[in-house]
Amino acid sequence: MKRSRLTHLVCQLAVLCTCAGLFCSSCSSVYADGIAPHRLVVGAGFVNPLGFHDATPTFSWQLPDGTESQTAYQIEVGDVRSDETIWDSGWVDSDQSVFVPYGGPPLSSRQQLDWHVRFRDQDGAESDWSVPAQFELGLLSADDWNAKWIATADEKDADEKNAEQEPVAYLRRDFSASGDVKSARLYVTARGLYEAYLNGQKIGDDAFTPGWTSYSKRIDTQSYDVTELVQNGGNTLGATLGYGWYAGHLGWKDGRNFYGKSPQLLMQLEITYQDGSKERIVSDESWRATLDGPIRASSIYDGETYDAAKEMPGWNQFGFDEAESTAQWNSVVANDDLGSARLTPKPFAAVGATETLATQAITEPEPGRFVFDLGQNMVGWPLLNIPVQKGQVITMRFAEMLNQDGTMYTENYRSAKSINHYTAAETGNVQWQPTFTFHGFRYVELSGFPDGTKPNADWVKGMVLHSKLNQIGNFESSHAKLNQLQENIVWGQRGNFLDIPTDCPQRDERMGWTGDAQAFCPTAMFNYDCHAFWKSWLETMRDDQFSDGRIPHVIPDVLNNRGGSPGWMDAATIVPWDVYVRTGDTEVLSDNFGMMEQLVQWYRSKSKGGIVVGVKGFGDWLQPYADDNKGDTPHDLLATAFYANSVRILADSARVLGKTAEAKKYDEEAASVRDAFAKHYFDSNVKLQNAPETQTAYLLAITFDLIPQDQHEQAAEHLVRLIDEAGGHLRTGFLGTPFIASVLEQTGHADIGFSVLFKESYPSWFYSINQGATTMWERWNSYSHENGFGNVAMNSFNHYAYGAIGQFMVERIAGIAPDPDHPGYKHFFVRPVVGGPLTSAKAELETAYGKASSAWTLNGNALSMIVTVPPGTTATIVFPDGTPAKTVSPGSHQFECEVNTADAAAAETAEPAVVP
Repeated sequence: MKRSRLTHLVCQLAVLCTCAGLFCSSCSSVYADGIAPHRLVVGAGFVNPLGFHDATPTFSWQLPDGTESQTAYQIEVGDVRSDETIWDSGWVDSDQSVFVPYGGPPLSSRQQLDWHVRFRDQDGAESDWSVPAQFELGLLSADDWNAKWIATADEKDADEKNAEQEPVAYLRRDFSASGDVKSARLYVTARGLYEAYLNGQKIGDDAFTPGWTSYSKRIDTQSYDVTELVQNGGNTLGATLGYGWYAGHLGWKDGRNFYGKSPQLLMQLEITYQDGSKERIVSDESWRATLDGPIRASSIYDGETYDAAKEMPGWNQFGFDEAESTAQWNSVVANDDLGSARLTPKPFAAVGATETLATQAITEPEPGRFVFDLGQNMVGWPLLNIPVQKGQVITMRFAEMLNQDGTMYTENYRSAKSINHYTAAETGNVQWQPTFTFHGFRYVELSGFPDGTKPNADWVKGMVLHSKLNQIGNFESSHAKLNQLQENIVWGQRGNFLDIPTDCPQRDERMGWTGDAQAFCPTAMFNYDCHAFWKSWLETMRDDQFSDGRIPHVIPDVLNNRGGSPGWMDAATIVPWDVYVRTGDTEVLSDNFGMMEQLVQWYRSKSKGGIVVGVKGFGDWLQPYADDNKGDTPHDLLATAFYANSVRILADSARVLGKTAEAKKYDEEAASVRDAFAKHYFDSNVKLQNAPETQTAYLLAITFDLIPQDQHEQAAEHLVRLIDEAGGHLRTGFLGTPFIASVLEQTGHADIGFSVLFKESYPSWFYSINQGATTMWERWNSYSHENGFGNVAMNSFNHYAYGAIGQFMVERIAGIAPDPDHPGYKHFFVRPVVGGPLTSAKAELETAYGKASSAWTLNGNALSMIVTVPPGTTATIVFPDGTPAKTVSPGSHQFECEVNTADAAAAETAEPAVVP
């Protein structure tokens, strides 16, 4: 039906008038001040997206401050082009304000829609309509593409010509626009990496597009509004095309070409003129290309070589004369077979520059080699602003750390060269940054300048790159080193969330290791809105799952079908569940339920009487003082523990999805495995048997509930004994460390948990900080002032796995924790643990409902708590002094109580499970 936009606009004017203190009688509202829902998003947090990926969207909104709850809502969705309402939900009696499914007719590629919503509050009062939000769908499948894949040469020639390097192609096509443009959309992707240009201007601010997926199964595409860039008359489309992850050196292979031998471009420009006519300009045989441009080579691992003398001014603009160019331009090779991989709009934010760091200090440890210290280990590009002389070659090297003599420590980069070269075309000042490579670094070394050169700090800045995710959480406390730990965790996440969750960003690896990801996921979900990020990575995991149910070690899988490591492949169950608990999005469970089932089936096939036998993996990776990197906890014990945990998650997921029969089946299987685990691995004194005693074995038994609840405290006594035997230190690797503080707190040993967390000596979190860490390290002792650098074969200074402690800091120290029974913080707990040297702690989190926060301050024994509860939610406050828990409604709440700091944490463990 046709919508009355005039009425809607009048209503919106009324909102503006009342907010300005005026009154408009044209639109009545129960709310006199024009209160309406706000922060309208579609899907997993998208605000007014262009090129949206999902034809079955969900809608979410936030209630205005002062609203206690929603009792009903109404959504209207309209087609922008036809100006018609295509779906009106009518009034729906529900408190649901997140992930409300679209219920109208099927949506299609390119469709432009807007939507608005209103609600009734707890008293039945109706709000105004929200300000409308918009979304536009991208090209949803290969059927929407008329373009062809184009490349500079056939794969055989490109491979033979460039056996030792990864050249960058320059591609262009002139076209004429025959009228006044109403709208123009550029749809583009690549097998490789691209930058797109229209009339000389780079399109968008994205980097490393289209990103890294399992290219044989799925390739993401981008959509851009280029309406303002199309000129009446002559125009030029251009692109640069790099090897990237698709055809470049990748993983530990000796060479390149894991997915393909040479990069290819797919581009489609769709123009709508004012008279309603349409035109498409596509990648095809008419394009021209050259490999003779200034970017001579660009490799993710090895760096970029740029020769300014090869620059081609105007190459991506209309009127460029190929005949006068120094480069050899040739016809492209085109292929109209788009392949079997899904071509779908990118389902989360692309990579981009989010911050620029200034040089903090300059040294010259060797003559002519200037080292610029940015003060922070980061990931991204160097931005140079340097004086050069014609023909001069400037060399850029990168390092996370310095040797004791001040020279660059690069041995931990292993075979990754990570070196850039810039050759000057003329004498003068130049600005430059690379394009298709990135580096993990704190220090930049420049060399190649004339003798007597005096550098200044403006020569080098650091452009920080990562997926453009919104930071939504913040933690701070009264302890400077704990705050530094939080900073290190956040910087570790920023550096390793570059399109996929990588293990490290600097050496010849940079892959999506599953064990690191599952350990860090809860912490990651607090720091940044990575909901859509995880969903995309999980889709790639489904694409790469082995036919027998195992999960590869890394996602995307580039390790030649290696996988099946317990605790690592369980990212297939743990990550979806963690994302669901923190967002309330049931789709992440339904999408991955089949993958979870296949993983559990594989565990089942390897078990005898509930005990998994004969399975090898990475173990409790990098446990300190272990016999080898895989730790001392037996593989069979780890496999059985994670089998039980994955079956439990599968049962819980089935229950959420209404799969009653499956929930019952998997509940029974989980109970059977737990029973077998307890009988096989624990004696009557709840002490480990049939396996060496390790901290991680006890931690998993307790945190995964693999022994009866009434035995948890007895098992924890053995854990405490092992910690005492270790001088009060942890002896855990990647699998055990995330749980040590929380298990100790839950079992009445919060004082020991705090002691372990605040330990200053090796191994501990503060130990690396005492050695100058600004990110999380791969090893507890990757470097020490006393002993220098650790094992160079495995020594990353930007590795987020041990940052999993952030979950404890937020959920237990500050005390703001999700409730799995009311996911997405619809209801949450505030239950701070007061202890250690802390006198205050605070966490803030922007949930789907609004900001939630928990802050406490200790003055002697007097504890003051301030809690903020967003509209439409509730929180249960669990007091450290043992006062009965209290459930509170939206708003700000302040509480005071007396705490015996010696007993506070122990008293808190007796908290009641109060829910609204």
